[in-house]
Amino acid sequence: MALYVVQFRFDLAETDRRMEVRPAHREYLSELKEAGKLVAAGPFTDQTGALLIYDVADEAELRDILAKDPYTPQNVYEIATLAEWQPLFPLG
Repeated sequence: MALYVVQFRFDLAETDRRMEVRPAHREYLSELKEAGKLVAAGPFTDQTGALLIYDVADEAELRDILAKDPYTPQNVYEIATLAEWQPLFPLG
């Protein structure tokens, strides 16, 4: 397994549409958390984006997970960062 960090940058012009789909997005994240695929996630306090940390087999699995996120077909974000992460001080 590998840890990946993903930073979303929200399209502020699409805030209303993002808010409409946010409950489905958060439910999807809850499912990923329960499955052990999501380590941590949350929006920035200024609501310009979010940071998510995934524990997946590889980048291909991560991209599949992102493709299934309800935010993706709504086109309300762009990926600012997607990188495999090697934490110096692990979470928990």
